[in-house]
Amino acid sequence: MPPKPLDYGSINENVKKSQYAVRGELYLRASELQKEGKKIIFTNVGNPHALGQRPLTFPRQVVALCQAPFLLDDPNVGLLFPADAIARAKHYLSLTSGGLGAYSDSRGLPGVRKEIAEFILKRDGYPSDPELIYLTDGASKGVMQILNTIIRGQDDGILVPVPQYPLYSATIALLGGTLVPYYLEETANWGLDVNDLRQSVEQARFRGITVKAMVIINPGNPTGQCLSEANLKEILQFCYQENLALLGDEVYQQNIYQDERPFISSKKVLNDLGPPISKEVQLISFHSVSKGYYGECGQRGGYFEMTNIPPETVDEIYKVASISLSPNVPAQIFMGVMINPLKPGDISYDQFVRESNGILESLRRRARIMTDGFNSCRNVVCNFTEGAMYSFPQIRLPPRAIDAAKQAGKVADVFYCLKLLEATGISTVPGSGFGQKEGVFHLRTTILPAEEDMPAIMDSFKKFNDEFMEQYEDNRGYSRL
Repeated sequence: MPPKPLDYGSINENVKKSQYAVRGELYLRASELQKEGKKIIFTNVGNPHALGQRPLTFPRQVVALCQAPFLLDDPNVGLLFPADAIARAKHYLSLTSGGLGAYSDSRGLPGVRKEIAEFILKRDGYPSDPELIYLTDGASKGVMQILNTIIRGQDDGILVPVPQYPLYSATIALLGGTLVPYYLEETANWGLDVNDLRQSVEQARFRGITVKAMVIINPGNPTGQCLSEANLKEILQFCYQENLALLGDEVYQQNIYQDERPFISSKKVLNDLGPPISKEVQLISFHSVSKGYYGECGQRGGYFEMTNIPPETVDEIYKVASISLSPNVPAQIFMGVMINPLKPGDISYDQFVRESNGILESLRRRARIMTDGFNSCRNVVCNFTEGAMYSFPQIRLPPRAIDAAKQAGKVADVFYCLKLLEATGISTVPGSGFGQKEGVFHLRTTILPAEEDMPAIMDSFKKFNDEFMEQYEDNRGYSRL
């Protein structure tokens, strides 16, 4: 009897090739343990509200009123909602064609896209065209849409940082393209060397790969570094010289925990460079409501902006967007409120500033607690988390631990992370899920657990790590090099 269409042997091979470690083996095992009654601390994914971050009041008030517009007709609405939330809800409802239950334009609500363009102008000092801004169901859907437009087949390559967020490796595999890695240098605080970029491109071209685009994640995921203005200039000049489109994943632009390297957008630096580069380099920039101090992951709101993309290509991107009819409308309202924030003098302004600053200041403290905690552990070294939501410590595993992992049929850092999970309930992601240099091992954890819980979590990690190293080190010891 022939195999059925959805038997494993009959399905798309690219589906099998795509891997997404953030929700992979460790997460599945953690979910099993949770069902068995074990307390699990899910630090595997940047999901702030799941780890106790409270929603900001004002955006939730605005969206609540948009979701239940009959409340606006209640004479007592002003007793429950502030006047600025009521006014903003009426504004956004006026932009829709029938409230939040109606489809929007396939690119998103024109009024919200106009507000995003105004936000970009204010941020960068350069104009933005709302017609070249597309709202999406989270930044991830935008990334997938653009990669789908770029990749024609296995001979098309995308230059991706390693370590990288596995959205990129999984999507490239799913679309049948080729990932071309460029390695970030851990000893230089996850810095980027343009000479290494050039070598990666040359090696790929030698193999017959047409390298079409380069991905940057700024601030970095999982590595937490912030790119300097000088580094961004080098990258854009490199893209100009090598005829590469640049995909700028900038979803963590609000998450900055140091003052030396503030966030600077790729678009601003591109325009600062002036012609011919500013008119030639094709740039797609991504942003999201899932990160920053909003942390509204479950709302699935994002956008991308296109720069120097030919009108014919924009038309094709619009056609593909139209297949899904409309991005999530409530999330578009969240995006509008995020990029058009309250201003001094607004009734809810002081509360909004207090809430948002409280979140960012706590994240900055948590980044330091976690970095210092990892660096106090035996055979662990960790760069400071300059931005984003993650720590990515290197775990120097003893040879006996690597041998034990092989005997168990596991990659060494997966073996370590599974042991950590079983012993402590801390669910992380092994560094192999993001890519890393041969023979080097890491794990990724978010810095999102509640600040008051962080010391106990780090003490639990340290106790486990000390016992693990004691078990697998030989009598001569195994020190960090």
